[in-house]
Amino acid sequence: MLLIVCAVVIYLACEWFVNAVEWLGLRLKVGKTAVGTILAAFGTALPESVVTLVAVTTGATAEAKDIGVGAAMGGPLALGTVAYGVTGAMLVLQRRKKRAMVLAAAGGGSADQSPADQSPVEEALCSAEVTARLAKDQHWFLAIFVVKVALGLVAFAFKPALGLLFFAAYAVYFWREMRGGPDTNEAGEHDQGEDLAPLKLQSKATSPATWAVVTQTVAALAVIFAASQLFVKQLEAVGPMIGLSSAVTALLLAPIATELPEIMNAIIWVRQGKTELALANISGAMMIQATVPSGLGLLFTSWHFDNALLWSGLVTMAAIVYLLATMRAGKLSGVRLGTAALFYIVFAIGLVPLIN
Repeated sequence: MLLIVCAVVIYLACEWFVNAVEWLGLRLKVGKTAVGTILAAFGTALPESVVTLVAVTTGATAEAKDIGVGAAMGGPLALGTVAYGVTGAMLVLQRRKKRAMVLAAAGGGSADQSPADQSPVEEALCSAEVTARLAKDQHWFLAIFVVKVALGLVAFAFKPALGLLFFAAYAVYFWREMRGGPDTNEAGEHDQGEDLAPLKLQSKATSPATWAVVTQTVAALAVIFAASQLFVKQLEAVGPMIGLSSAVTALLLAPIATELPEIMNAIIWVRQGKTELALANISGAMMIQATVPSGLGLLFTSWHFDNALLWSGLVTMAAIVYLLATMRAGKLSGVRLGTAALFYIVFAIGLVPLIN
């Protein structure tokens, strides 16, 4: 019951969060893509980063510190497979819903011959600009992630100091995303606020107060953080009840639980027809997960991988290579995006013999 309640609370809190963060982006005058890659991603990735920070800095034993290392590896895996997979599934469902509406409006005629059959979700996904931006983020992620995994296989005296380079890498990414500036129309006027729903905290105001935007953002994040932590604890208790070992629960189910806010954000934004924001939130969160927790792990732990951690790294890289190949071929679609979730199944199958 607590698992179900927490999942519902996280979803509702994410609805308030995405509603507020879009207005926050307008107040800060940042581009729509940066709202997803920086503002939303930073907010939803903050709880996981805090978990890693606490684990690696206050862990009394090597096993306790390893929890932080596992979180640093499990986060990107869940985002690159399950989060993209859920987004792809939502895109397919939205397109089918749109097609059914077109068929109904046409009196049962062929929707395939109608221009209206192209749903806004599909058009946004197939946009060359969106695909190119997403591919660039994945290139950044893959390059950093390869170094991250390689460092887990070697040992040398100054390895901890390299953690600072991961923070620097995210600083560069942050600067690049924020440099884009606000979206403008042909007249050079800001147009980001045209498609924003009223702020839930001030639903009758056409332009909500800044204090209300900030309050709703912070409050929603606090609820997401608390509900996510309770969700993870309940998952750790339920795992053994259904016959899963604590190791399997920690490596297989916990990463999905910690990335639940990003997954919920993607569902909400796709449902609203804002695919660009959904994809930007995931790619931005992946950049945070590839750098900040990794930097903390390098600074405060030995950052040495066992077979299970190495396997998670290999599967993550395989999933990103698949996505990049699809983008380069110009064939990114809801179905192909949903296929990324299969890599998590591959990870689950390969994990069992490694930890038994």
